[in-house]
Parts: sequence; C-alpha cells; structure tokens
Amino acid sequence: MIISNSNGGRSNSNLPNFFNVARCVVNTKISKLIMFILAAMAIGHLTMHYFISVPPENNKQRDALDIAESNLKNIKHIEELQRIKRSVSSELRDLESQRNKLQDEITGFQSQSTLAEKESKRAQSDLESLKRQILQTKNERLEILYQNPKMAAPVRLLPKEEDNIDIDPPTRSDWCGMHNCFDYSRCSLTSQFPVYVYPPNNNGEDAVWQKTAYILDTSLNAFLGNSYATSDPAIACLYVVIIGEVEQDSLKGNQEPANIQRWLYSLPYWKGDGRNHILVHMSRQSTNQNLLLGVNTGRAMIAQSSFQKTQFRDGFDVILPSLISTSDKMNFVKKFSDISELEDNNPSNAIMQVPVMRKYFLSFVGQWSPKEDQELEIGKEQEDSLNLEPVDEKFHATLTEHLEEMSSDEKHGKILFESSCLDGRLVTSGFKSEWALCGTTESRTQVLSQSTFSLIVAPENYNIISTALLATRLAESLHSGAVPIILGNQLKLPFHEHIDWKKASIMWPKARITELGFLLSSYPHSDILAMRRQGQFIYDTYFSSAKSVLDSMLATVRTRLNIPPLSIQDEQSNVVEHKSYAFEKEEAPGDATSEFAMPPPEGKVDSAKFIRNFTSVTIDADDLWNKSPGPFHLYPSTPFDRILSSDAKFLGSSTGFRPIGEGQGGVGEVFQQSIGGNVPREQFTIVMLTYKREEVMLQSVQRLKGLPYLNKVIVVWNSPDAPTDDMQWPDIGVDVVVIRPKQNSLNNRFLPFSEIDTDAVLSIDDDAHLRHDEILFGFRSWRECRERIVGFPGRYHAWDISENKWKYNADYCCELSMVLTGAAFFHKYYMYMYSYWMPQEIRDKVDELMNCEDIAMNFLVSHLTRLPPIKVTSRWTFRCPGCPEALSTSQSHFDERHICINYFVKVFGYMPLLGTQFRVDSILFKTRLPREKQKCFRFI
Repeated sequence: MIISNSNGGRSNSNLPNFFNVARCVVNTKISKLIMFILAAMAIGHLTMHYFISVPPENNKQRDALDIAESNLKNIKHIEELQRIKRSVSSELRDLESQRNKLQDEITGFQSQSTLAEKESKRAQSDLESLKRQILQTKNERLEILYQNPKMAAPVRLLPKEEDNIDIDPPTRSDWCGMHNCFDYSRCSLTSQFPVYVYPPNNNGEDAVWQKTAYILDTSLNAFLGNSYATSDPAIACLYVVIIGEVEQDSLKGNQEPANIQRWLYSLPYWKGDGRNHILVHMSRQSTNQNLLLGVNTGRAMIAQSSFQKTQFRDGFDVILPSLISTSDKMNFVKKFSDISELEDNNPSNAIMQVPVMRKYFLSFVGQWSPKEDQELEIGKEQEDSLNLEPVDEKFHATLTEHLEEMSSDEKHGKILFESSCLDGRLVTSGFKSEWALCGTTESRTQVLSQSTFSLIVAPENYNIISTALLATRLAESLHSGAVPIILGNQLKLPFHEHIDWKKASIMWPKARITELGFLLSSYPHSDILAMRRQGQFIYDTYFSSAKSVLDSMLATVRTRLNIPPLSIQDEQSNVVEHKSYAFEKEEAPGDATSEFAMPPPEGKVDSAKFIRNFTSVTIDADDLWNKSPGPFHLYPSTPFDRILSSDAKFLGSSTGFRPIGEGQGGVGEVFQQSIGGNVPREQFTIVMLTYKREEVMLQSVQRLKGLPYLNKVIVVWNSPDAPTDDMQWPDIGVDVVVIRPKQNSLNNRFLPFSEIDTDAVLSIDDDAHLRHDEILFGFRSWRECRERIVGFPGRYHAWDISENKWKYNADYCCELSMVLTGAAFFHKYYMYMYSYWMPQEIRDKVDELMNCEDIAMNFLVSHLTRLPPIKVTSRWTFRCPGCPEALSTSQSHFDERHICINYFVKVFGYMPLLGTQFRVDSILFKTRLPREKQKCFRFI
C-alpha cells in the first residue's frame, strides 16, 4: 500500500515513519481502534493455544535442541573462562612474584634502616659516653694532680741480734714505764708485732716451782696458733714468760725474791734487764698468789690478777682476769632427728638478758672469816719498807649492817645477802681483808643469773688494788648477766687501760654505801639492759677462755705501741673457669637505658682498703676495745668509718666525689649522670647463690647487662655437680666469677670471698627479678645508710601471746624488722662478722635446717648496730614470673623459721631485732610536678 505524504512524495509501506503512523492513528476512529486491539488479542490467544496443543514429541526434540545449543554455548563460555583464568592466574603469579621481590627489597631496606638507626643511636650513645668519659678522665687527672700521693706500705722492719744495746735500767723497777723501760727499736710500726714465747713446759730440776698442768696446756694451746707468735727470738718485739699458776706444794722455800730474781736473770734473752719481756701469772684455782711481789723484775712488764698498789706500774703492767670460770664456756651444738625435738631445744648454759629485772634486785654472798694462814701476804720487813696506807678493819661491819637492813625492808626489791657460807659450802679465801667466796662456780652462777645487780666488795686493805678472787667475782657476774657494783673505787679492773668499765659496771665509793639502794633504783631498764649487754661482750671477748685472756694481754701491749693488728683474712675460693657468649639485650622498662640518661661509663672501681691502718689504733683505740668485735683484727673498711662534711668535697678533699650537677643538684638526666652522695664514688658486687637451677640463674645473670655501678658478679655454685665445660655464660660487660664452695651450705652466701673488691654487696637469689632502676635506687639508698641492711622484701618477728614465743611473720603488715637477703645490700664487713665472729652455733643451725641464713644476718646486724633494716620501694616479693615454685612457700619452711628465731634469741641472750614503720622511696616519688619537670626515677 502506497500512502502519499503531505509533500506529495511516495513512501515504502514496510518502513512507515513515525509521523505517518501518528497521523493514521489520529485519523482513525476510536471504535476502529478498539476493534483492532480485540482482533490482535484473539489472534495471539489462538496462536498460544496452537503451540500448547502441539504433541510432546515435538516439544522434546525442540527442548533437546535448545539444551544442546545451550550446552554448546556453555562449553564455549567455560573454555573462555578457563582461558581467562589461566591468563589471570599467570598474571597474578607474575604480580605475586614481583610483589615478593618488592617486599623483600622493602624488608631489606627496613632492616638496613633499622640497623642504620641502631648504629646511629649507638654511635650517638658512644659519642655521649666518650664525652662523659673524657670529662671523667679529666676529673680523675685533676684528682691525681692535686691529691696527696698514695704511698705503698713500708717494708716490714725487723730487729737483729746485733741491734741490742745495754742500757742501764731505772734506779728502781717500780719507776718503769713504756717511755723508759721498753725498747721501741725492736717494734717498728711495720714489724707486725712478732712475739716469742718461752717454752712453758719447763718444770725441770732447775725450775723455781712447778706450774699447774692446766696452765701448761692452756698457755701452749693459746700461743700455738697465735698469728703473732714467732719461733725466732732474734726478731721478736715482745718476749713472753709464763710464770704460773704454781702448784702450792712447790712454793715452800722457792718463793724468796732472790731465788725468783736469779731465775729471771738466767733467761737466755733477758739481756741483763728484762727489756721487752712480760711475765705472765694466770690464776685459776689459787686466789692468793702474788709471786712477784718484792722481786726486782728490771724492765720486764708483769701481767697477773693480784697487785699491790706499790707493785703496780700503771700503763706498764697489765691486770689479767681470772680463769676460774672459763670452764663454763657455752656449747650449743646438738643434732636432732625431727622438728618436734628441735622445738624444745635450749642452748645449754644460755644466760638470758631479759627480763631486765630479775628475782633478786641485788645479791651478795660471802664470808668475812679469812684464814690466818693465807699464803704470800706481805711480810713485816717488806711492809716497813713500803709506804702503805692503813687498813680499814671496820667497813665489813658497816656493810653487813646496811645490807641486812636493805634485805629486811625490800624497799628497793628483794635483796639476797648471806654473810657466811651456809650448809657446809666450799669456802675459797683470798688475801686478808677481803670477803671469801662461797660454794662452787656453778652454785654462784645460779644465784647471779637471778640477780639484777651483784655486789663486789674491795678488800679493806687499800694497798690491794686487784685480786684474783675479785676478778673471779667480776667474771662470774658478767657471764651471768648481773650488773657488777664495784664497792671501792681504789680498785683497778682487768684491762682497765682500754676497757671502759663505766659502760658495764658501777664503780661506787664505800663511803656512799647508804645511798646505793637509791642509786640503783634510779636506773631505767634500758640502761640496765645496755650495761648487761656490754658486760656480756666484755666477758665473751676478753674473759671467756685462756686464749681470750692471752690475746687481750698481747693486744694491750700492741695498742700501746700503736702497731695495727693483723688484717682479717678473706675466704680463699675455688674459682671455676667458664666460657662466655655475646648477646643483644632487649630494652625493658626500668633498665638503665630506659631511664632519663645512662650514668657515665666507668671502668672497674674497687673500694679503698686499709686506709685507716694506723688511725684505728690511735684515735679509735678505745672504740675498738669497747665495741664488737674487739681490737684483734684489722678490717679493709667498716660501715662506721667517718665521712667528710659537705663543704670538704668542694674545698680540697674532692678526690672521688661526683656531686649531682657538680654540686648544684638536679633531677632527671642530671641526677642520673652522677652518683652523688656523702662518700666518694664506688661500685657494688652482686653475690648470687644458686642450686640446681642453671637456666633460671643464667636468665638472672643475663638481665644484669648494662647495669651501672656493677663491679662484678659472683655466682656461688652450691650445686653438687660442677658446671659443665660446654656451659655458656652471658657476657654482661663485667666479670662473672663462678665459685664452687667446699660444701653445700646457705652460709656460703656470706663468705667474705677474696674476689669481692667493693664495700657494697648485693646479695640476690638466683630467681630474683629486679629491674635496673630498683637496684640503682637500692644502691643509692644504702650509700647513705652503710651500717644497715637495705633491701626489698620485708618480714617481721611477731610475738605469739598464746605460746609465749616468737613467730616469723611473712604477711603484709605496717611494721617490719627484717629485710631478706635474697635481695638486699649490706657492707662486706658483715660477711666477716657472720663467718668469723658470730657464734658458731647459729651457723650450725643454718646448716642443720638448710634455712634461716637471712634471719641470722638480720640478727647479727641489728645486734651490732641496734638499728632496724631499711626497706626500699613498694616491692614486697621478688620471685621471677614463670620460675619454678620455691621451697620458701611450704609450711615446713615457715615452721623451721619459727624455730630459728627462738633459737637465735637464746644464743644472743635477747631479741636483737628492732621494728620500723617506714620504707624509703625516691624523694620526688608521687610528687606532682609541672610537665616540663622530671623526677629522679621514671618508674619508682
């Protein structure tokens, strides 16, 4: 069909344009349009019906063809997808390979960057260290230039035989003193005081008298192991002659002064005048022998217990104590099979110092009925030749009357007074005009151990200044803890030249006997206990054995000559060689590298030793005699050495000092870069005890790398098997010394090994985990309290009211009296005291229980200082995380420690531990500071 358009043109019917259709629809009527739509719908419906009604076979064929065609298309699609996948996988592999290469390159660059950064930091740190080291070297150079040169010890000077010269002795021997009767040329300051002892067993036919067997044995044993004894008389400074005690039967006819003098002058080294000789007469059984009275002893000194006033030359002769009570030496050693038996163990003969007030306020037992046939009193002819004081023959009656009155009214307490030896007790008489002893040593000690004070009455003959019987009463009182009242101030007590008897006894004139009760009642308990404790020290140190008496006698002469005692010996150790390996230590909070700044690097700085050799026997001579351990050894240093004033270290005495901020102070980095303090710079030694925990121990050693002020690490190898040859030890920048002791003992922790070159010692367990800053703070704190134990874990001695005894308390509490030595600083001096001076019974108990060595050390230090320990930081426990469970967690461990405390109290005689209610923290700890300010430590 051809339709003409408005332009008269012709158009194909199969390609009607939009306008023609639109025009046709517009021109057609609505009714025709509706009919057209209905027809189309009818045709569509018929068509659908036709296809639906087609037979199934034809549909299946058509479906199969459609499926086949679809599958073919799918296969082609899958193959295309697989091809794409292979292509993509290949591309991904290439990309992954490229990525890995890039990642490796990035990692390499990062490693190089990290390494370069570390190298840069190390170089920067080395540069800063070099700067500080240069500054340190300059300071040391200035110190060397301006300090007094340190001189080496002079060569030991010994005399020779040809050095002896004859010097006329004084006109009278009683005019002798050290200045005119002693030959100093034989005793130089560096001679080390050689002493020659005449053989004591000279009871031959030519002997003047027979010495007692006891004196022969004890004197021989006492000098046999004496460090000053020499077998070469040509080099001797002092010659010792043992006079007696003498058998009474051998005295008849031989005690004439002429016979004794003839015998003395026959001695091979007497040299005509007895110079540098000391004549020793010891008393044990006899109380009235004075063999040398009236004998011209030339220039020889006399050492004995009994002296007449005109016979004694003060500052030249020596008054000795009596040996009568030395047989009562305590012996605590006992082994037990189980804990229950140990709980009831009391050290035999232990005298307790508390309670302060005892059953008897004052006691005196004696008899005023001296025998008329006493030996060796001054004869009439000798008495006329001497200018002697008259004898007061009435005082004993006045004394008896007053003591009976005091005992009857008991106004001041219960008084025990017996004026005669009752019940047939043994009577031991002394010289005329002195009260005799009643009973035996054991019976007298039983009374004295129940007495607060004991009365010792001087002879009524004022010409007698010392007797063996009086020395016996004194020794028994001191041993029993009864404070002696010396009635009669004309007396001279043993070793009075150096012992301050006012600290252990009361010297009271006879004229004030009526005021004695009032005086004693005014003494507070603290003073009585202090005197009792000092008396116990004097007895143990100077009276307790023949060896103690003879050693004290030699120390008296040596102190007069200003010759220092021999130095204490370090413990010689078995050092085990080992191999070391280098490692990089990871930085941890609290380590030195994480603090504000590393302290200046230092080489090995050992503590100064023996710098007070001669001042100790001059300005400190009396202190040495009146404080433990006594004057018998010289120590490298002590925690009680004097310190300079603050201005001295800036004005002429700056050697070794490193003030904070050069004296201006500071915080943070400035504080950390200097050790500061009141004493010169120093370092510390770590002593680590280990037993079968090699892995834990090596980890603990490894953590010490980079720790400032560390001088050395000593590992005490208590394990039964020695370290293997292939065992590798970490190289921590300082020496690690492995010592294998002779036996497995917890006491090995406190042996003063010769390898310890510092005053400061940090005792630490092998499983203790302490940060560097904690150790440094503990070290700084100890430097200000050198006489104390300063450490971390605190414990307390608690009193059990129900059982009336002490208990070991490990719970958290607001009071402590012990700092465990598993992590604590102390002075090396206390290692000498623990190993060589503390009673052996305590060390034996530690070995028996394999426990309590830390409690023993706290007992010792508190006993010597009368001060509690110091706890630092808030740390209460110090076991490392992940370490095996320690034995200290078992109940039996605590039961043993309860026993230890009560046993140690009995050995010491009292409870020396003292409580404290504070701990030490850094000065700016918990102080609110402005943001621009720094504290002393970041983490503590």
